[in-house]
Amino acid sequence: MSEAPKFFSRDLSWLSFNGTVLAEAAKPELPLLERVQFLAIFSSNLDEFYRVRVPVALALSAIKEEVSTDETLIRNIRQTVNLQQEFFGNLLTNEIIPALKQQHLYLVYNEPLPEVLRGQATNYFYSVLAACLQVTWLRTTEPLFLENNHLYFVVPLKKETVEELAIVAIPSHQMPRFFTALVNGQQYVVFIDDIIRSCLPVIFKGCQVQGAYSIKLTRDADLNLKEEYVEDLAEKIEARIAERDAGLATRLLYAPDLPVAILKQLIIACKIEGAVITAGGRYHNLKDFFSFPANRPDLKYLPQLPVNLDMGQDGIFEYMRQKDRLVHTPYMSYDAVLRFFNEAAIDADTEEIYTTMYRVASDSKIARALITAAKNGKKVTAFIELKARFDEANNIKWGKVMKNAGVAIIYSIPGLKVHAKVALVKRREHGRLQYYGLFSTGNFNENTARVYTDHILATAGHLLLRELELLFIFLAKRRKPRADEKELFQHLLVAQFNLRDRFMELMEKEIANKRKGGPAGIRIKLNNIEEETLINQLYAASNAGVTVELMVRSICRVVPGVKGMSENIRVKRIVDRYLEHGRVFIFHNNGNPLVFIGSSDWMNRNIYSRIEVCVPVNDEQLKEELISIVNLQWEDNVAAVAINSRLETVAIPQQVPVLRSQQAIYSYIKNILQDED
Repeated sequence: MSEAPKFFSRDLSWLSFNGTVLAEAAKPELPLLERVQFLAIFSSNLDEFYRVRVPVALALSAIKEEVSTDETLIRNIRQTVNLQQEFFGNLLTNEIIPALKQQHLYLVYNEPLPEVLRGQATNYFYSVLAACLQVTWLRTTEPLFLENNHLYFVVPLKKETVEELAIVAIPSHQMPRFFTALVNGQQYVVFIDDIIRSCLPVIFKGCQVQGAYSIKLTRDADLNLKEEYVEDLAEKIEARIAERDAGLATRLLYAPDLPVAILKQLIIACKIEGAVITAGGRYHNLKDFFSFPANRPDLKYLPQLPVNLDMGQDGIFEYMRQKDRLVHTPYMSYDAVLRFFNEAAIDADTEEIYTTMYRVASDSKIARALITAAKNGKKVTAFIELKARFDEANNIKWGKVMKNAGVAIIYSIPGLKVHAKVALVKRREHGRLQYYGLFSTGNFNENTARVYTDHILATAGHLLLRELELLFIFLAKRRKPRADEKELFQHLLVAQFNLRDRFMELMEKEIANKRKGGPAGIRIKLNNIEEETLINQLYAASNAGVTVELMVRSICRVVPGVKGMSENIRVKRIVDRYLEHGRVFIFHNNGNPLVFIGSSDWMNRNIYSRIEVCVPVNDEQLKEELISIVNLQWEDNVAAVAINSRLETVAIPQQVPVLRSQQAIYSYIKNILQDED
């Protein structure tokens, strides 16, 4: 057995997470259409991986003269992905499709169009598909540009003695991927690929169609912005977004029966010799299963209506002034967050509103509330992060709309992303300013709040909110902090100021308590953990005998359970109905737990390249609430898996009682809110 590494590979760890997503699709006890959705999530995740991470590995490999660890990583990535895709194909073909057929949902897959559909499919081709078909020719003497993640057929043709290769674009970016029809009580679902395939002789009249092989090219998504000294970053990003899909080719997927000679011609014509070239299935972009056209509530999760906070008749600010509150999405309604912004917009006593916006909803109610507030004479300031990957265009759009309405817009800080999720309202009460604020683990986005598990602290705590005001003052300067500003925050943990050092101190305190013979423990839930200084401190805590329990949804470089390094560290992961997104940090502190929530994972980017905020939860009842929720997650023996020292996912033995944390948390929250009524 080879010796365990000190740190897992970031990329292989992420692929392990995506493997857990795929394993969820394989669970026969899940509703059938939810299993299809997990296939879509897996496919979508993998596309992003090849757009964002593989270019880094390829670039590092290219600049090394000898065989390097980066080339080994690329091989390991390819092997892992190939195994996962083989599993995906077998699962879809041998389990999902037969199960759909039993429910009278016939997904036509890897077979000719059924005769009963030919008339309708041909009519759909002429009335809809033909309007969007584009044909180009593959000639090695001319460069061929394939759009990022678009679908194409490579079609070899023969006319008398002349042979040519045509490229037919499959217009799945312009219309639904699936055609569906009801025939004799059976719902048929057909890829538009197959309708186009069946009509190729119509497109190439007079030619002999010798095949049709699907391909897809994935390109690097990095905008490659050198923006440290650019004043109008919004304008520069807007200009570069259109160029994103022209980035370096990172992966070519092709149908497994594509002849080798044609593949070589394709590689030369597209100038993609440095990309990962790999065989896929007959169909690509199976993330399109997100829009699988079946309206069958009986094959989906039962509805789980979010619980509403009863804020009475006096409004949210009076409700917050009574005591701190926590909102746990999606178990609880997001209305409390929307009311915070909406009431501030029309409240006569509100004078100022400040907020950060990282991923703005496409039709953001919060942005609309800020616009209303500005039109109502409030001073409104929104910090909009323009470098939120894949959301740049939407953030720019909303920034322009709000600015035109009178909202003061602060754009990205050069060299830093602002990932903090915070908001502040100042109200004039009895002649004095009273502050109200939100600290969230997730974006202020009502759409993602329906499916992301997050925690939002609503507080009127003066010490916390005065420091939040200092943060907004700093953000308005649009620069990195100076050395003399590092002590600006005493209560909040803010990346670039004190966040890493405070977490190091909190872990050191647990180590000291253990060495004194007292109890000690660290339990942390986050999305990703990578930063080596913090991981080394966790190893030090483990070596001192401190129990370290980590719930890490995706990237985890911590190697648990290694004697002499991490034998007191356990790592678990939960993949379930909702996306686990909340970050919670719990330190035993001699029986008086210190609890923090916030926006920060323990990634290099969060610690060194972003403004993040974590906030202490001081209210004893709310502390107990968060600890109880995290306890339920740690005890999950249905949706949770463990990660061992070989980066293998290990099933957690089901015990009595069987505990699925997302269901248990929903019941727990309903009960505590009923007790408050």
